[in-house]
Amino acid sequence: MRFILWLLRIVVFVLLVSLVAKNFEPVTLRYYLDYEYQLPLSIVLLIFFTLGMTIGYIAFLGSKSRKND
Repeated sequence: MRFILWLLRIVVFVLLVSLVAKNFEPVTLRYYLDYEYQLPLSIVLLIFFTLGMTIGYIAFLGSKSRKND
């Protein structure tokens, strides 16, 4: 089972590295009051993916703590 887990991790890592290599063009993010940020597309995707996972985890912890009360 450990071998399968490590194999899956390696596959995910290779896919992410290939995503970064192919999507390194700068993207302009525009916000209110004329704020603009230029970041590579892969970094933007990573930021929003991490933000979504964090929000999902916090929501999971909130529902889990209510069940214990």
